[in-house]
Amino acid sequence: MLTPDDYKVADLSLAGYGRKEIELAEHEMPG
Repeated sequence: MLTPDDYKVADLSLAGYGRKEIELAEHEMPG
């Protein structure tokens, strides 16, 4: 599992891809 810090790093280094992955994860696993 990614930690909040991992999300920040992913958003900074891979803004578009990272956000898309997070959105997909949220749809697959609400909450």
